[in-house]
Amino acid sequence: MTIETFAEMLRVQQIEGLRARGLDCGANVSGCEISVRPGKKYTKVDVGRSGKYMVVNDTGEIFGIKAYGVIHRGHAFGTLDTAERWDWSGYRAVPRQSGPSQD
Repeated sequence: MTIETFAEMLRVQQIEGLRARGLDCGANVSGCEISVRPGKKYTKVDVGRSGKYMVVNDTGEIFGIKAYGVIHRGHAFGTLDTAERWDWSGYRAVPRQSGPSQD
């Protein structure tokens, strides 16, 4: 997955999360605009006016942030290739629940 595809998926799921919680007024939805800011080592992915995630350019790993421009290695969210395994609709991404096993 490209960073642009990830950003669009993040935007859509953020809006879906607002709708599910009944918070989808115009002001909240407009706050879900995604900005992608490429850098030398990391690409910053901002939601609204706030920094939210950083992607390591070399590996595609996705991390939360400690402060703007500083990754939080304790908040790892997989890679761009595994981003669909996460639910991005809330304040912080969580792994998607897998369906029942087929034993």
